[in-house]
Amino acid sequence: MKHLFFSLLCLMTFGSFAQSSDDIYNIIDAVSADRIEADITTLVGFGTRHTLSDTTSTTRGIGAARRWIKSEFELISSQCDNCLDVFYQKELVKKGENQRIVNDVMVVNVVAVQKGTKYPNRYIIMSGDIDSRVSDPTNFTDDSPGANDNASGMAGTIEAARVLSKYKFENSVIYVGLSGEEQGLFGGKSLAAYAKEKGWDIIGVLNNDMIGNIKGVDGVVSNRDFRIFSEPVPPTETERQRRSRRFYGGEVDGISRQLARYVHKTTKTYMPEMNPMMIYRLDRFGRGGHHRPFNDQGFAGIRIMEAHENYTQQHQDIRMEDGIAYGDVLEHVNFDYAAKLTAVNAINLASIAWAPPSPSEVQIGGIVEPSAILKWSSSDGAKGYKVYWRDTTSPTWDHSRYVGDVTEYTLEGIVIDNYFFGVSAVSEDGFESPVVFPNAIFRN
Repeated sequence: MKHLFFSLLCLMTFGSFAQSSDDIYNIIDAVSADRIEADITTLVGFGTRHTLSDTTSTTRGIGAARRWIKSEFELISSQCDNCLDVFYQKELVKKGENQRIVNDVMVVNVVAVQKGTKYPNRYIIMSGDIDSRVSDPTNFTDDSPGANDNASGMAGTIEAARVLSKYKFENSVIYVGLSGEEQGLFGGKSLAAYAKEKGWDIIGVLNNDMIGNIKGVDGVVSNRDFRIFSEPVPPTETERQRRSRRFYGGEVDGISRQLARYVHKTTKTYMPEMNPMMIYRLDRFGRGGHHRPFNDQGFAGIRIMEAHENYTQQHQDIRMEDGIAYGDVLEHVNFDYAAKLTAVNAINLASIAWAPPSPSEVQIGGIVEPSAILKWSSSDGAKGYKVYWRDTTSPTWDHSRYVGDVTEYTLEGIVIDNYFFGVSAVSEDGFESPVVFPNAIFRN
């Protein structure tokens, strides 16, 4: 009944949005905890997936793991009329690149591209990591099951491909297994550089790293909380952009932060039982993940992960010590929770892939006036636009107004000094692009 009421409400607002919202709920329902469990079990079964581990064995090591991942993507593609372009993307990393690269190694990513019907060169990406390690990051022979870190994220990515390959999207969707994360984010660096070289227009990257643990080392147990890490502004911003922020704001409104807000909003709309926690930080304190190399290239990217980590199960030799069982083993993974976070990813991938491009330019004016004025460039495929505003201390876009198919709107009585503003493009079915924070100022 709740879903029906929401669909009817959207139908009154956006016409054919009712069917599209049903598709989102169908995507949530289609994600299978059993399939995710089977995939994590298979990945753990390779013994170790260390970046420098065996590449020739058919049963052990990262070579066997990546061949299996590729075969799964190819199987999925065969079931959707070859809708996925599956390939290896790789780069040689030389010994001594850092202390964790003790031999020359080919870092190999497994990529599956689901081409968009209208904007094939615009990509929304979901990633998981293939590799694992134990306490010593250079130990590439001992068992390193990596059940949660990060077979969970890799299995979630494969499952998202299974579910979303049943649909067609206007924008392209990429599902990728990245390698070399534990050795220095090498897989992400390689793919981000490859994307730049190929001229990919990347809408955003959803990096999934550890999505299966619900019991934290702090004793908190929750199968609803999860974190969304995002940096405030791109590291590629210019000095002129930095100076502008002093006077016009935007310190927490970069493209990655808008992507984080998008995931937060979509989750609260369609999966209200979940508690997305936006963390105003690139990653965990002093640590890193595979979204960072994409940020370094100027692309939007965030990390989605469990809220309550257990450090005794990360990067640990498998052992019993002082009554504590160390090691990232299968029994610590909650597959239902991993399925929930996979669904979070899937509905956001779908929502963005069905949405028109964001306005490329958003201008704002209204200095020393009683109203805020917004102007923006038109977006191909947009039925209309939505204007957002929020208190300057609010983490989320709390107020909005659908303004129709116009490229200028005045928010009467909304003083520009007291709020932050943004604009999104809306499709005929009601799917929105990420919000664009004003990137230009005009004066009347």
